[in-house]
This record gives sequence, structure tokens and C-alpha cells, in this order.
Amino acid sequence: MLFAAGPARAAEAVDVALIVSVDVSGSVDDRRFALQMDGVAKALEDSGVLAAILGGPHKRIAFTLVQWSDRAREGVPWIVIGSRADAAEVAARIRRLQRPAGEFTCVAEMMKHVLEETLPDLPLRAGKLVMDVSGDGVDNCDGDAATAEMRNALLATGMTINGLPVNEGDPAAPVGAGAYRAPGRPFQPRELPTDPVTLDSWYRKNVIGGPGAFILPAKGYEDFSRAIRLKFIAEISDRRFAPARFAERSTNQTSP
Repeated sequence: MLFAAGPARAAEAVDVALIVSVDVSGSVDDRRFALQMDGVAKALEDSGVLAAILGGPHKRIAFTLVQWSDRAREGVPWIVIGSRADAAEVAARIRRLQRPAGEFTCVAEMMKHVLEETLPDLPLRAGKLVMDVSGDGVDNCDGDAATAEMRNALLATGMTINGLPVNEGDPAAPVGAGAYRAPGRPFQPRELPTDPVTLDSWYRKNVIGGPGAFILPAKGYEDFSRAIRLKFIAEISDRRFAPARFAERSTNQTSP
């Protein structure tokens, strides 16, 4: 399948259109932000990732980096990476990015932005469309149902969504409790479910999906660089299964 592109350069093609969607909400301080940006940059400079990029039929990918919290924006708009020099240029741009203001973890709003703003701007045909979502919390703006609904809308485009949950504490700890107030809305109670969920299981249920989808958790932000590098290799080289000790396959293998 070749995913649709805008009118500009529509006759050209890339092997993968990769959307890297990174949490920059209030829990992500300047140090954590820098670890994420440097981790993405190092991954693009990695020899294994470069081999995956240059090993496809077209020997290039389209890349964009989306930063999200209360709202989403493109930190790096769509750009083609087809050489070591291209990758180094994009890595340098990422390292220069400033942390945008934001407090909430609005996963569903981020997905809506990707569906309505990011995808229509894709300037080339792509053989595969992948979004890589990283974050350290659950949606505290619209909730689980809205996140799953927007996830399903993205899957309907043919996208695969993979997850990189960042577990700063105990990965077995339950998430999603307490009160929250989404932007411009009153406080809403959010009680622990009868069967408490972890961040990893929340990502499996509400975020990831599509052919070969998987999660690859990071053991805190210090581990982000390792996790994103392994994910890029798997996503770009079209490996259907990530190594069992690093990732889990999704139960959402096809679009609902």
C-alpha cells in the first residue's frame, strides 16, 4: 500500500513515513525533555538505524517529530532522510528544539492533530506509515474511550501505532487514579478501575494497534535512548516482531 500524499512531489516515494510523537507535558522537566530529544537524535545517528533507512527499496524515509501536551505541534515538520548527512542534519535540529509550554497529557488530542494536520501534510507516497508514541502517563484530558476512538481512526488510514511507555517508577504500579482537570474544563474524578492497569497495559489497550504493533517500554528517561533506537530499527526495517525481551505484540493487529 502506498499512502496518499499531498500534490507536491506526489510522484516520489519513501519506504516509511515515520511520525515520532513525544510527550512534553508537565511531568517532563527540562532534563527529561533533553534526554528525549538527545535520544531521538542519537537514534538517527546510530549505524543500525542508518542501515535500516538505507536498506529499503527507496533507501529513504519521511520523518516528522510531534511534541504534545495540552496541544500538539510539529517540532520537526516532514523531512526526507536518505543519507547519513540528512540524518545528522535532522539530529542537529532536534537537539536545538526548546521545550514547549504545556501541562496535561492529552493523548487523544495529539492523535486528532496527527489525523487532521500531520498526515495531510505528508509530501510523498509511503510504503508504510508508522507512528511511535512515547509518554509517561495516561490521557488526563479526554480519557480512555476518546483515546481508543482516535487510535481507531488513525488505524483506519492504514497506520501502525507503536508505544514507548516511560516507566519512571515501578512498572507494575497502577495508573489513572485521582482527579484531573483538562484545559478549560472542571475537575473530574478518576478512580482506579476494579482491575488496576499499569502504564504498559494502558498503552496496549488504548494506544497501539495495526499490523505488527508492539510496545517497547523504557525504564525511566535515562533508558529512553536505548528504547527509541531499538524501536526505530524494528519500525524502519519492517521487522514484524520485536525481540521478546524488549517488546510485546499488540492484540490490536488490524484496524477495528
